[in-house]
Amino acid sequence: MTTLPTPSQIASLDDERLEQLAAGWRAQALRGDKSAFGVAHAFEVERRRRLRESELQQLEPLQPIAPPKPWWKFW
Repeated sequence: MTTLPTPSQIASLDDERLEQLAAGWRAQALRGDKSAFGVAHAFEVERRRRLRESELQQLEPLQPIAPPKPWWKFW
């Protein structure tokens, strides 16, 4: 039985190592190792979370939206 890594252990990994571990555990899971599925999933979730955060930082801040003009003419 494989124990899942703790969130602090996963957070301490750099992006490259995290990607290597995710791929390695996923390969084991695909070969039929049932205990590797959870570990691979934990690493992949952290990879997606980091990717999502980095993509959000690259986006420009949103400009305030002007209120819509009324469809009727106010005299």
